[in-house]
Amino acid sequence: MPALKTGAGRLYHGPVVRREGRAVYRENPVKKRLAAGGSALGCWLTMASPIAAEVVGLAGYDCVMIDHEHGPGSLLDAVGIMQAVAASGASPLMRVPWNDAVYIKRALDAGVEGLMVPSVSSAAEARAAVAACRYPPVGIRGSAYGSVRASDYGLRGEHYRDTAAGNLLVICQIESAAGVEAVPEIAAVPGIDVLFLGPYDLSGSIGKLGRFDDPEVRALTDRAERAILDSGLIYGTVPSPLRTTAQLLEAGCRFVLAGCDTSFVRRGAQAEVAAFRALAFGDQGALPLGPRPL
Repeated sequence: MPALKTGAGRLYHGPVVRREGRAVYRENPVKKRLAAGGSALGCWLTMASPIAAEVVGLAGYDCVMIDHEHGPGSLLDAVGIMQAVAASGASPLMRVPWNDAVYIKRALDAGVEGLMVPSVSSAAEARAAVAACRYPPVGIRGSAYGSVRASDYGLRGEHYRDTAAGNLLVICQIESAAGVEAVPEIAAVPGIDVLFLGPYDLSGSIGKLGRFDDPEVRALTDRAERAILDSGLIYGTVPSPLRTTAQLLEAGCRFVLAGCDTSFVRRGAQAEVAAFRALAFGDQGALPLGPRPL
């Protein structure tokens, strides 16, 4: 039995015990739930705030979507966010800025459990996204599994190398009319788990951004939803003026991203201000919100 110095020259003759902490790399709980036929609820994170992420995770969401397409955060910010949500068990996912193999590689190395690629409009683009997520010989992902956070900084390097592809949730966004037409071909690409309908950019792709009362927008959205459901892949999307969360679930959507840290803060603040002004200023409480003269 080895003798260890413990301080002040004293020796410790007991057994050496290695404590096992909570690992970064684990079985993906959201992918497992979806694969078993269940549903999952997620929340967008756009504030690059670990504190906001921790609040959202502790609220009970199944996953959080760190938004690097529209959000201001860096990859280092994302690591702090993932550390913040770890206590809640929520699965950290990321929407990358674009279908870029370099950014995808860095996001995966940081330890995300799921990756969303925006605006996938062809099978070729889908194949490129999947290839960026996988090590050779089946993909093109660069190798650093011996040291990156995703593999517990190399402590589980070979295990991560051998299992990461099957453990990762891969989400392709359908956000254009061309993407809707290509859904059957996109869905046939091995390695994609979820086709995620982006209703706002979809409406913009035909020049009618956010005009959800337009018959052409409604028809295109309906066609996209049917195509995804018929594809056999998991249908994901956000609630919109076209579909409430209840209507999405009824239609067969099993992956819903509803809510956003920024909107939670905005709505809560606006409600508090409106309530106070109604009490303090009576009818003037209906005036537009904003700074008021003293």
